[in-house]
Amino acid sequence: MTDVLSTYGKNPLLDMTQAPASATSLKQAKNLTQAKETAQDFEAFFMTRMMESMFDGISTDGMFGGGHAEKIYRSMLLNEYGKVMAKTGNIGISDSIMDTIIQMQEAQSSNAL
Repeated sequence: MTDVLSTYGKNPLLDMTQAPASATSLKQAKNLTQAKETAQDFEAFFMTRMMESMFDGISTDGMFGGGHAEKIYRSMLLNEYGKVMAKTGNIGISDSIMDTIIQMQEAQSSNAL
């Protein structure tokens, strides 16, 4: 029987000789993750507001439409639509926002030094 590690190479999770990730690289990775989440949240908010204005002109009066509950559920539905659209990344607003956030963080960290 052959050794799995010799066949497939070293397992980086089991290799104790690797240097641990530095605190600054972990902080940068955390900042990038937070920047991406914030940018997606902004894009979701923007898309939701845009769709709300699109749906304002739709009449829902009738036997099975309208009322206060429909307004509430429509806003919840549009909010979820906005989140899904932002998560797919097809619109591209979040990329620009994330770049701006990163530039602002870099400028702030260089001013702090």
